[in-house]
Amino acid sequence: MIVLTPLKTFKFPVTAECINPDVFQGKTVAEIAALPVFEGNRQKTLGELFKIEQAEGDNPSITINGDASEVRRIGYGMKTGEIVVNGNAGMHLGEKMAGGRIVVNGNAGQWTGSSMKKGLIEIHGNASDYLASPYRGSTDGMKGGKIVVDGDVGADSGCYLSGGLIKIKGSNTGQFLGYHMSDGTIHVEKNAASRLGANMTGGKIVVSGTVEEMMPTFTIDSVKPKVKIDEAETATGPFYVFLGDLAENGTGKIFASKPNNPNLKAYEKYL
Repeated sequence: MIVLTPLKTFKFPVTAECINPDVFQGKTVAEIAALPVFEGNRQKTLGELFKIEQAEGDNPSITINGDASEVRRIGYGMKTGEIVVNGNAGMHLGEKMAGGRIVVNGNAGQWTGSSMKKGLIEIHGNASDYLASPYRGSTDGMKGGKIVVDGDVGADSGCYLSGGLIKIKGSNTGQFLGYHMSDGTIHVEKNAASRLGANMTGGKIVVSGTVEEMMPTFTIDSVKPKVKIDEAETATGPFYVFLGDLAENGTGKIFASKPNNPNLKAYEKYL
């Protein structure tokens, strides 16, 4: 196991795609220390920015102890192994991840899990905007895997989702959750903000708390007593089931808790 500790508080973004179990595999501490990174626009080596130690055990493969909120692309494209960040993590964490596990014992920056294919990301704090979402102008959203956030998530999360599961346990989400999603599942254990599921064409969004508003391009379909989240979990309702986005000829489903959304009762006359 490799333990990384920042040697200072970073004032400029550190781009460090090399912090990846696949890259570290088979390398000595000296070889890992020589891996190239960028601090701002200056090329450095990993050893110039982090104290690097070899510890007993294979799991987790990499541990980062300290604030890594300015460290970007941790776990980029990783396929195996485990990364634990004991602090905050920067932008693009787990981007294009294809396997393994990342645990953040803090908050995570923008675009965490962008274009993710497989694996597990656990965030024991908040996630910023664009969680599991592609860059502007791209439709390459999360395709598989699982992301669990204990806290809140920012705006434009789960955009263009085409597979996998996002589970949000915090009190709130930002606007446009699940924008243009076509498959996969988003489970919001508490409250969802406006523009929920805008332009979605498939998949499902389950809100066990309150829905700030239901877009007019969704139509009520039924009331269900429960809904399956994944193979291991079922959310207990009852839930209003809305279909849409009809503006996109969509077949997506939004499940909104009936007890927690008395504002949606007026839709019942259309059942």
